[in-house]
Amino acid sequence: MAKVKNILFVMADQLRRDYLSCYGHTFLKTPTIDALAKRGVRFTQAVSSSPVCGPARMSLYTGRTAFSHGASWNFVPLQIGEFTLGDYLRPHGIRVALAGKTHMRADIEGMQQLGISAGSDLGILASECGFEPWERDDGEHPNQKFNPDLAYNKWLRSHGYESPNPWNDFANAGRGPNSEQMTGWALRNSIYPARIDKAHSETAYMTQRAIDFIDDAGDQPWVLHLSYIKPHWPYIAPDPYHSMFKGAELPKANKHIKEKETAHPVYRAFMNMEIGKTFSRDDVRQTVLPAYMGLIKEIDDQLARVIDHLKENQLLENTLIVFTSDHGDYMGDHWLGEKEMFHEPSVSVPLIIVDPDPKADSTRGQVDDRLVEGIDILPTMLDALNVNVPMQRIEGQSLLAKIRGQADVKPWRQAAFSEIDYSYYQARLELGIEPSQARAYMLKTHDWKYVYYKGFRPQLFDLKNDPHELEDLGESKNTQSIRSEFQGELLERLTDRRNRVTISDDTVRERTAGAEKVGIIIGRW
Repeated sequence: MAKVKNILFVMADQLRRDYLSCYGHTFLKTPTIDALAKRGVRFTQAVSSSPVCGPARMSLYTGRTAFSHGASWNFVPLQIGEFTLGDYLRPHGIRVALAGKTHMRADIEGMQQLGISAGSDLGILASECGFEPWERDDGEHPNQKFNPDLAYNKWLRSHGYESPNPWNDFANAGRGPNSEQMTGWALRNSIYPARIDKAHSETAYMTQRAIDFIDDAGDQPWVLHLSYIKPHWPYIAPDPYHSMFKGAELPKANKHIKEKETAHPVYRAFMNMEIGKTFSRDDVRQTVLPAYMGLIKEIDDQLARVIDHLKENQLLENTLIVFTSDHGDYMGDHWLGEKEMFHEPSVSVPLIIVDPDPKADSTRGQVDDRLVEGIDILPTMLDALNVNVPMQRIEGQSLLAKIRGQADVKPWRQAAFSEIDYSYYQARLELGIEPSQARAYMLKTHDWKYVYYKGFRPQLFDLKNDPHELEDLGESKNTQSIRSEFQGELLERLTDRRNRVTISDDTVRERTAGAEKVGIIIGRW
């Protein structure tokens, strides 16, 4: 029997890998996450399957790349036929629940076509990415779109935060010098503490809801996706986190003027968007970064509550823990804000896996430099729970063998892949291209990073000699052969997607050259 009974799948939204102390941050200490790294395996070369919330998460939940599952941007529905983590595990008697964010958009048209009611048990699961919605909260709902019935809003009102939308007016608004409300949607207000007690923050609330689920599950096997909304904007942190890093000597932005002078057309278009222009200013970075780091510190402190609860209930010994993020945050690096492009601050993610099975004892505390993608997490979890991994659908590879000190079933990939649909951005309008053309793909090896933009020249970075990605060699004559090689590798990767999802390879093997067995005789004289 496998040692793993439960899985705690923790994700922090928009968390940069290098803003954890176990990944090298010099003064932002994250002891809880560091302790997980000491108990498990820390992966140093994990990348987001798509550096934007929605498609990255759908890839994590399906084990499939963004243009395979089709939910290529935040508000593109995941089509009704896609299998997710819950679809694989629920038939085995495992509860698969959510506490936090998914960014899932339901395929309402597909559900209607099949006669599935949104309020039915099946409809709820189909609308919630296969998760039991123990607590669904995507955040990001300003006044004109807010949900007054959101559980967190109701809970805040029950604690005296009087407002139709306390998420916006208290949890994500700053307390000004005269106790006035300072909107969290203005980056200049990141210097102010949130208008709530730290016990009432989104992070603290969702932590408690995760603990509540663990207690509710009892002896039944479970997978809990604890999906923190922070440190994603609005960058507003409660006391004392908002002031922990004020006055700290912050690292300078990783950028160089030559990036602007020789910018790739798509990269330039993103630099020209408001978020890029804003975060290009050093004063903005100096204002926002302390709050961003405070939100990360709060997550580390709150995660300790969950770990302690597992320990107190003798659950650590049979619970696999996965800690990651969906993508990073530029924070002014490369003259950009937010994410979307393929530089390391955006596309790289932390990944720590703690396997309680004694077979993993030999690898505890190890660092793994393999090129890992978000799509590898789902097959790893299925593998740990001894559930068959249906390779006709899943495009990722399980990491469990290496974690348990065993040889991989097949050779590991030599390049990590990521992709983005940037058709929804102002950048596309500046470029004057159609939505179907706004696609980009990345391949990263240990030495090189290649980015292909449909309709434009590629980018190429020499990671060995230019680890900060400041010099684009996409037009260099000296690297033409390297670019050609990467173009061929990209074609191989794109044609390796799993599109025949309704029938397994084993069934294909059984039926190969079998027409005569079923009475079909073709071509006989």
